[in-house]
Amino acid sequence: MIKVEGLTKTFGDFVAVDDVSFESRPGRVTGFLGPNGAGKTTTMRILVGLTRTTQGEATIGGHHYGDIPNPGRHVGVLLDASAQHGGRTGREVLTLGARTMGLPPERVDEMLELVSLTPTEAKRRVRNYSLGMRQRLGIAHALLGDPSVLVLDEPANGLDPAGIHWMRGLLRDYANRGGTVLLSSHLLHEVEVIADELIVIGNGRIVAQGTKAELLQTAGTFVRSVDNDALARALHDSGMTAVPSGEGGFRSDADPAEVGKVAAEAGVALVELRPADGAGLEEMFLQLTADTQREGDTR
Repeated sequence: MIKVEGLTKTFGDFVAVDDVSFESRPGRVTGFLGPNGAGKTTTMRILVGLTRTTQGEATIGGHHYGDIPNPGRHVGVLLDASAQHGGRTGREVLTLGARTMGLPPERVDEMLELVSLTPTEAKRRVRNYSLGMRQRLGIAHALLGDPSVLVLDEPANGLDPAGIHWMRGLLRDYANRGGTVLLSSHLLHEVEVIADELIVIGNGRIVAQGTKAELLQTAGTFVRSVDNDALARALHDSGMTAVPSGEGGFRSDADPAEVGKVAAEAGVALVELRPADGAGLEEMFLQLTADTQREGDTR
């Protein structure tokens, strides 16, 4: 099990991770979500001993990563698929990993077959790999030691739809066999399909966490008007959220009566006002991280 408790990391005056706590349990895929710069990668780097924490701790199976003997046999890590020696072949990368972990040579062939890298591709230099091929090689290296825990940062980057479907099945099967998966990704639909639990981080702090069912349950109000800009201003001025919805209106965290009252006081005619359906992951993500997004007016 992965356990993060009161984790804080500062770089000078900048707080990258601010009192973060969560768990990722065996048999579950935990989706770790947040905008760029929210603190996801820093948290993962601390977890696997690549960055020192300022305060708090992160453990795997009750141990700090650096204290685990032969950690590759217990924890599979993929933080950057491009961080591989470009002059080595794919087979050489895995062979060195296998030797370091004390694994038999045939394990390399098993992993190459698992991630669908052909014998010809395995002989090519990594510098000549596409990003998708590097991702497959990185996943092979993470699984090389048959670990019980996987820590993956954006593993679907560069994969085509077939590759994403393959990875989804691979991780689902891994978790079903009792493995622990902590998965960071910007592909929200894929996370929604595969994750059992979700952790949302913004500006270095956890803004929501729980099971997928808990976080995506029906809540709030859907509203649409003849002047959505005026409605959005009125809702924001009243301290209510107004997150654009794919249905041509807004989703607000307030109940319909409160939203209707604000619209009436602002003189905005409503076209539709009803309790919101269960939010999709994208809408939930945008609502929870609205004040951390880079889109919009940057003046």
